[in-house]
Amino acid sequence: MFRLANSQSFRPFVGVVRPLTLRLVSTVSTIPKTQKAVIFYENGGELHYKDIPVPKPKPNELLINVKYSGVCHTDLHAWKGDWPLATKLPLVGGHEGAGVVVGMGESVRGWKIGDLAGIKWLNGSCMSCEYCEQSHESNCPEADLSGYTHDGSFQQYATADAVQAAKIPDGTNLAEVAPILCAGITVYKALKTSGVKSGEWVAISGAAGGLGSLAVQYAKAMGFRVLGIDGGEDKGQLVKSLGADHFVDYTKTNDVVDAILKATSGGPHGVINVSVSEKAIAQSVEYVRPTGTVVLVGLPANAVISSEIFSHVIKTINIKGSYVGNRADTREAIDFYTRGLVKSPIRVIGLSELPHAYELMEKGKVLGRIVVDTSK
Repeated sequence: MFRLANSQSFRPFVGVVRPLTLRLVSTVSTIPKTQKAVIFYENGGELHYKDIPVPKPKPNELLINVKYSGVCHTDLHAWKGDWPLATKLPLVGGHEGAGVVVGMGESVRGWKIGDLAGIKWLNGSCMSCEYCEQSHESNCPEADLSGYTHDGSFQQYATADAVQAAKIPDGTNLAEVAPILCAGITVYKALKTSGVKSGEWVAISGAAGGLGSLAVQYAKAMGFRVLGIDGGEDKGQLVKSLGADHFVDYTKTNDVVDAILKATSGGPHGVINVSVSEKAIAQSVEYVRPTGTVVLVGLPANAVISSEIFSHVIKTINIKGSYVGNRADTREAIDFYTRGLVKSPIRVIGLSELPHAYELMEKGKVLGRIVVDTSK
């Protein structure tokens, strides 16, 4: 059994780049049996925009009417199947879904119909293993992943474990908050992992992308000095407009490492690697400041990181991996957004245009984040 919305419906947004805030309207609403979604049946196969059944929530799950979903590089990897993790097939991708609770399982507590909710990469975990007990739910061996092992947010209705679903404050712009649910949470957690202190330098490698553009803003809000690294004049303009103190354009710099060392007077205290360039990741070990920390976030397929041992030891540097965030990180990251300290540079397109979004991502032509409107 699951509870459904009654006597309430929600007006879909029209296709504008900056949609109005979602508001409740009092007309009769029923949950349909079918919905529009983008689904694929084999890795790398055709992306089908078609009608599929609306899922029914399990006792512990919410049913969320997804209004918008951010498009992440992870979605591209899931479709291609180039990570050493098996995806469910067929699969509906997406893990940055923002919408409205329209149904819930009988065991759900703490939610009500009409609440705004977010679908994250971590859809659910066991909550009883040693990792979950220590708030490392993403490392749970039974972790259920949206758009990977669990049908995600590239559909109009999706399910999420009520414990892990993100609570979104009433009145929030759902299109703009969608990227916070993965990109924002991920870079916020990575910045905390870096150990950088207020007034110190942090370098963001891949600073103009979906994660990088948010990382620059979170870093400034946390009191850090920010150096952005990316390629192209348009990307430099975006990064500087978001508050970066310095920008290094690797397409116009003969020696990237030397340029960063000079700009930061000896190297950044921390580096957040959201780039999917193996070369860029390797360079970060060279330019990080002695006693500094290199944080790995981006996941280029089959890549490795190399660090020359003598320099690694003598410089006393740290290399850490940072993998999304827990429920507290989620709450904190959303709070930065709702207080106006972080904004999502987005471009809204229809869900039916998702294949085009993937093409742009593969070519490195995405500034900020593409967000899909599930009504189109």
